[in-house]
Amino acid sequence: MTTTSPHFDGRLLTPGSPGYDAARTVWNAMIDRHPRMIVQAASVTDVVAAVRLARELDLEIGVRSGGHNVAGHAVPANGLMIDLTPLNGVRVDAIRRRARVQGGALLGALDRASQPYGLATTAGNVSHTGVGGLTLGGGMGWLARQHGLACDNVVSYTMVTADGQVVTARRTENPDLYWGLRGGGGNFGIVTDFEFQLHHTGTQTLVAEFDFRAEDAVPVLEGWRDLNAVAPRQATFTADVQSTASGPIATVGFVWVGDPAQGHRLLPAMRALGRPIAERVTTPSYLQLQQRDDTVGGHAYRRYSSAHYLRRFPTAAIEAFLLRGASDLHTGAHLANVGLQAHGGAIADVADADAAFSYRGTMFEFGAGSRWTEPSEDDIRMAAARGAGAALDPYADGVYVNSIAADEGQRGVRRAYPAAKLARLTALKTIWDPHNVFHLNHNIRAKGQRRTR
Repeated sequence: MTTTSPHFDGRLLTPGSPGYDAARTVWNAMIDRHPRMIVQAASVTDVVAAVRLARELDLEIGVRSGGHNVAGHAVPANGLMIDLTPLNGVRVDAIRRRARVQGGALLGALDRASQPYGLATTAGNVSHTGVGGLTLGGGMGWLARQHGLACDNVVSYTMVTADGQVVTARRTENPDLYWGLRGGGGNFGIVTDFEFQLHHTGTQTLVAEFDFRAEDAVPVLEGWRDLNAVAPRQATFTADVQSTASGPIATVGFVWVGDPAQGHRLLPAMRALGRPIAERVTTPSYLQLQQRDDTVGGHAYRRYSSAHYLRRFPTAAIEAFLLRGASDLHTGAHLANVGLQAHGGAIADVADADAAFSYRGTMFEFGAGSRWTEPSEDDIRMAAARGAGAALDPYADGVYVNSIAADEGQRGVRRAYPAAKLARLTALKTIWDPHNVFHLNHNIRAKGQRRTR
C-alpha cells in the first residue's frame, strides 16, 4: 500500500501501492523491473532523505526525470527509485531572461512558461522528455545552432551529492563540477534545479520536408549536405529514411526557428535538388513544433537504437545511410528507421574543452531506431538497428551520450568522450562520488574502480 513517511513531503511507494506500476514504467516496454521502493520526491529535502535511506539500506539508486532513457537506468531492480516527477516547477523571469526549472520538469513545461514572452532556450525535439536527463547529457534541439546546446545555456545547477549534501555549481562556484555537469550525465549527483538563460526567439517557425524514392536519393542527399554547409543558423537540416507500403522513402528538409518569410528563401534551393514525390511546407508555432514528434501511448513500445556523430558525410556514407544495413534498398521487412540532424553553428562556437560535452565539430548526428510491440520480435528488431548503425561505423567520430545504446556499456562511454576528457571526468567522479553511488547511468567510474557493485 502507499504510505506517507514522516521523512518525506512526497510519497513512498512499494510493490502493490496505487501508482507504483505507473511510476516504474518508462519509455521502453522492454524494461519491467521492480524497485523495492519508489520515493516520489516533493522537495529537495526528500531527495536528500532518499539518498541517505538508500545508502543505509545498501540499495541501488535510480533517478527518474522524464523516464525517456531507453536503457531504463531510472528503474533499479530491488533498489530505490527517486522519482523527481513532483519537482516539476518552472519560474520565468522575463526581464532577466532566466528560467528556474526543477529536476522533474518536462521540456514542454519550460516551453509553455517561456513562450508567452517570446522567449525560449534549447529544449530537445519532444515536449514530454525530461529537462534533467536531456540537459545533463548535453541537450540537442531546434535552437542549438542559434543558441548552443541546452547545457551551454545553464547558468547554475543545484545538486544533491552522494553523501546527501546540497551544492551549487556555476562558473564561479564549484567550476570543475559545473564543467562536468555540462555533458557528463547523472554521474556526479542528482540535479534538483537548473537555471537557464533564455533567448528572444519569437513564436514562429517553418518546417520544410521533401520526399523522394530512396533509389533516386543519392544526388538529392549530396545536394542537401552541401546546402547545409552554408545554411543560416536559424535552419537545422534533417533527413530520414523510412519503409512504406510503396517502398523506402528518403525525406530531406529543414526546421527554421524565426520569421517564416526568411525561411522561405531556402525553398528554391531545396526544390532544385530533384523532383520530390511529395512536399510539405508548414508554419507551426514554436510550441506546436516542439510537440510534433510527441508519441501518445509511447510507453507501450519496445525500443532499441544505435547512434553516431558524423564529421563528414561522403557519397559512400549516403549510400550506407539509404541501405540501413541491408544488402539492397528493398531488403528486409523490419529495417530500422534512420535519421540525421545537423549540428554546427553555435554548438561549434564553444571550445570543446569548455564542457564535458564532446565532439563539437560534428556535422550530423545519426540515429537508427526501432520500435515494436511483440516480444517475439526483440532479436530481429535490435539486430536491424545495430546493422544500420554498423553501416555508418566507418564515418563515425564519437556519439551523443544520451544516445548510447542500452547494451554498449563502457564501450559506449569511451565513444562519448575522448580519452583526455574521460580522464578528467574520472578524476571529477573520484572527488564527488568515489563509491559510485550513482552508477545507473552511462557510467563514469571513479579512479581505481573496476565494477559498480
